[in-house]
Amino acid sequence: MAMEPEVQDLPLQGHVRIVYLGAVAPHWDVQRVFGDHGVIDEFRTRVTARLQLLPPHDPQFRRNRERVARDAERERLELEWDLGYDED
Repeated sequence: MAMEPEVQDLPLQGHVRIVYLGAVAPHWDVQRVFGDHGVIDEFRTRVTARLQLLPPHDPQFRRNRERVARDAERERLELEWDLGYDED
């Protein structure tokens, strides 16, 4: 049985910034900072499907944000969020 290498041992495939654009649709912009265009375009499609109608104050946003983060981890993408306010 072949062992898969640890995800942490593999290099990043890219960096993505997800920006909240405001109350007017579309709410979100998924920006490629660096990385393979194909991988990031596929990721962008999935992110858009999860977040399309959700503003950050919607309770469903928190669950979908966690799903987006897990998806980015599986794809080995560094993820950055710009919600327009400090999250601290």
